[in-house]
Amino acid sequence: MRYIGMLAVVLASGLVVAQPAAPRPAPAALTSLEKASDVPDGQKLERSTKALSTMREVLRDVLGKLEEARRAKDVVKLSCVNEKLTQIKGLLRISEQADVALQEAVSQRETTSSEHEYTKVMIAQQKVTQLRAEAEQCIGQLAFRTDENLSVEVEEPRNLPGGDPTKPGPIEETIVRPPPSSPVR
Repeated sequence: MRYIGMLAVVLASGLVVAQPAAPRPAPAALTSLEKASDVPDGQKLERSTKALSTMREVLRDVLGKLEEARRAKDVVKLSCVNEKLTQIKGLLRISEQADVALQEAVSQRETTSSEHEYTKVMIAQQKVTQLRAEAEQCIGQLAFRTDENLSVEVEEPRNLPGGDPTKPGPIEETIVRPPPSSPVR
């Protein structure tokens, strides 16, 4: 009975330790969305156009990932990438409509409407960027992009045994005594 009580204490303490950590804050790129009211109308139009071209580039990139999954005949990867692609297409469509509405609002000097449409495009761009990373994870690539100049240094410990483990050395002769023929001595 004493062991059961100790087991309960150990398990309970393990459950306390195993609780999930507090949620991490969002990356700076996702929290640094500036207020649309701080952006002049001319820059809203420029940034919206640039965001649309970036989203179209991401769409082409993810389409390439879809073809890669098709060539590999990997249904799981194909399904995963296709899901991300569908979301990207939807966000791009919404962004294109918001860009047209933004242009109309700016030409008619409707401040509230232009801020709303601009915000929709900027949020969609961030979501599309996130979906690109998720599509890369579907394929099994890195979740982040790195420079081509990446180098890795490997430090090998000095106290490792030498030799090639795929080519073992000669087997030493070991004298093995056979078991007794009967259990009685």
